[in-house]
Amino acid sequence: MFIAILDFETLADDRARALAQLEGERARVRSMQGNLAFRVYASRENDRTVTVVHEWTDQSSFAAYLASDAFARSNAVLRPLVTGGPVSRRFRAELVEAVA
Repeated sequence: MFIAILDFETLADDRARALAQLEGERARVRSMQGNLAFRVYASRENDRTVTVVHEWTDQSSFAAYLASDAFARSNAVLRPLVTGGPVSRRFRAELVEAVA
């Protein structure tokens, strides 16, 4: 499994637009081959931070997402809204157990 966690900040007035863009692409991203999860969160600590959590079957599926139209559309909207540098952490992980 490949997990990517993206954190970025916007101005407080821009966060709703950033969240809406990501939510608008969620169904497309979720339908991509290899996608297991795409979750978008507004920080509860402040009114500027957004976190996106991706889970993919493998790194090549994530790479296909990065090359997709969905990513390009979001990047075009988000890039001008982001203040400072975004932080993306990427992990190779092994699922030990899924408990329902």
